[in-house]
Amino acid sequence: MKPNPEAKPAIGLALHGGAGALPRADMTAERAAEFHAALHTALRAGWRVLATGGAGLDAVEATVTWLEDCPLFNAGRGSAFTRDGHVEMEASIMDGATQRAGAASLLRRVRNPVRLARRVMERTPHVTLAGEPAERFAAEQGLAFEAPEYFFTQFRWDAMMRLRGTNRTALSEDVVVHADPGSPEAMGTVGAVACDAAGNLAAATSSGGTSNKMSGRIGQASIPGAGVYANNATCAVSCTGQGEAFVRAVAAHDVSALVEHRGLDLPAAAEAVIRRRLPGHGGLIAIDRRGRCALPFNTEGMYRGWIDATGIPRTAIYDTVQEWPAF
Repeated sequence: MKPNPEAKPAIGLALHGGAGALPRADMTAERAAEFHAALHTALRAGWRVLATGGAGLDAVEATVTWLEDCPLFNAGRGSAFTRDGHVEMEASIMDGATQRAGAASLLRRVRNPVRLARRVMERTPHVTLAGEPAERFAAEQGLAFEAPEYFFTQFRWDAMMRLRGTNRTALSEDVVVHADPGSPEAMGTVGAVACDAAGNLAAATSSGGTSNKMSGRIGQASIPGAGVYANNATCAVSCTGQGEAFVRAVAAHDVSALVEHRGLDLPAAAEAVIRRRLPGHGGLIAIDRRGRCALPFNTEGMYRGWIDATGIPRTAIYDTVQEWPAF
């Protein structure tokens, strides 16, 4: 049934650190614990905003900023490398109350692309800025910059070097080291969705892109409707996986459209997009104004965490869910 806009809103938050987790065969208990701890800390960063009456936009920005600063994930500090040996990052953010959106792409030095995406939304007449002009605007806004060395991680560099000299663009947006770099089980991005106490929805997505990509490639993470979408009347969505597939499917908006026009509930709409309508591999997270979360994926795993109306923090990589004490 269609969502009831008069239903009492319930605060909630969900995040992802990328679909296509390290294959189970390669995942040690110690490595899994490291990921669970990182997801839990990122979840707490966003929940603190919501629990003190903050806005959903502030919560998703805080969550994604933390994930961008963590080298485990392919965004910000842990970004993948182009075949030219650079990082080119992208991010987007969207406000469900107004359907305003902001995005930034082809960034090489901005520490937190999601912060720039929000500045584009709120302080320019545009939706997207890219490349060097986007970084000039970031400097004018006083955002933090980092030297190229800050963004270097050995496993991302090695993933690119295994493909350098070929025309392959492995979706190694994860820490996959031993798996075939062309495997669909090697992809990622980070993102967050939230519902605040006023019932406003928000979503944000950030990515370092694909290993060995051509310079100038733009993925779903900086395209509202493809990698991010928020509408108070339906849901907020953040996507992760094979970027080109999400762009072709306009996947984030498709979830909202199935809720609005087909009358599906959020879990059914999210599952339909990932299981039947997406021409590729990946996953998404979504939330509605009742604080209900959906986190479907069609890969072996997806790094994810959420707090729904129950107030219980949960994190997961594969099928097993780890519950944490309430914040």
